Amino acid sequence: MKVVISEKEIIAAANDGMDAFVKLFYDAVMHSINGKLDIDSMKELTTDQITLIAYIWLRDEVMDGGFVQLIHNGYGSFIFKNPFAKMMKEWGLKDLSKLIYAVRKLYIENGEELEKECSAETFMSLFERFPVYDDFDDSFVANEEDWTNDVAHYIDKNIDNFAKVEK
Repeated sequence: MKVVISEKEIIAAANDGMDAFVKLFYDAVMHSINGKLDIDSMKELTTDQITLIAYIWLRDEVMDGGFVQLIHNGYGSFIFKNPFAKMMKEWGLKDLSKLIYAVRKLYIENGEELEKECSAETFMSLFERFPVYDDFDDSFVANEEDWTNDVAHYIDKNIDNFAKVEK
């Protein structure tokens, strides 16, 4: 495994809280693939490492601009056309899994239109044109802290799937 984290770093991150703990593992995984996730680099990662990347990208995009932004910025196919929702269920995040499956239905209906390149003004109008995502955005924001906490616990219980820990 190319991802190596020192025990000292893990303890320090855990003491800083769940966000720091999750970020430590995400940053280490991304560093191991030189910050670029593609077909070749995915072959070098575990399923859990790829799922962690997907969660962070989902979280960051939705917390910043909702599902419309996530889809417009090109993450829709990565989240909705891969077994991400299934993995969230396996990680114990059943409510997030249900949310992803629900949004996936909308993505299938209008993802192509949301992914089109457009001006900043047209992008901003997408939020008005697709208010159907609003409740999903609100649900994600309301639950994000708990879900990130659950992700941190999953990493902690399955740490060998994410990194080699050096003393």
